[in-house]
Amino acid sequence: MNRIKAVFFDIDGTLVSFRTHRVPPSTLAALDALRAGGVKVFVATGRMLPMIDVLDGIPFDGYVTYNGAYCVDASRRNVIYTCPVPQEDLEALVRHLEKDPFPVAFMPEDAITINFVNDAVREVARHVNVSPPRVEDPRETIRRKVFQLCPYVDDEKLRYLEQHVTPHCVASRWMPLFADMNVRGISKQTGIDRMLEYYGLNLDETMAFGDGGNDISMLRHVALGVAMGNAADHVKAAADYTTASVDDDGIEQAFRHFGMQ
Repeated sequence: MNRIKAVFFDIDGTLVSFRTHRVPPSTLAALDALRAGGVKVFVATGRMLPMIDVLDGIPFDGYVTYNGAYCVDASRRNVIYTCPVPQEDLEALVRHLEKDPFPVAFMPEDAITINFVNDAVREVARHVNVSPPRVEDPRETIRRKVFQLCPYVDDEKLRYLEQHVTPHCVASRWMPLFADMNVRGISKQTGIDRMLEYYGLNLDETMAFGDGGNDISMLRHVALGVAMGNAADHVKAAADYTTASVDDDGIEQAFRHFGMQ
């Protein structure tokens, strides 16, 4: 394990507890130990940059956000890579919503907006300890670059969107109530590759931690993928190792298991 030079962490359910909405002290200590040993630490999340304030005060070497569609360095100002949703898909989705309304969160660079809020939207916001998105006419929103969509739909409707409305996009879930949609071919895996290229690191020197469906690509891609104990079975199946849950000091446990601390 001495070859590991970069570790990528999901946020919700991995770095941050769904129960306490905080990073456990054991994880903070583990991050400090990694940095002291010269290992670079990165965030790899479906969240947008303005929504990672839960990590304020914790130094990271870079941020893979919007599931790989927007990558920045440690300063959060130098953009390494972006991949916005094609305008034709955005316009087709807005037309579809006028006929078949359901909540969709739109994620430009600056702030998340939504066409309307219902109980599902409020439940997801409560689960991750954030306010529901600001309501805005999506016809106004799509005048800006949008890097991710979050439709609050079931699997059947999600498949319809992928096939007939937003064909350049593909979805992944980490909660049953909604899905993340990004440009087809964009994932945390591609964000990791961009980050490694930027920092001159090799894939065989990488490790990643995650717990959701949008983490599967990166857990399979890195040299050592670790699923949290609170992950679903299909996420655990994609990993090389399953550790304890975020609330049971899973990140620290994994590093001790592999002799890294």
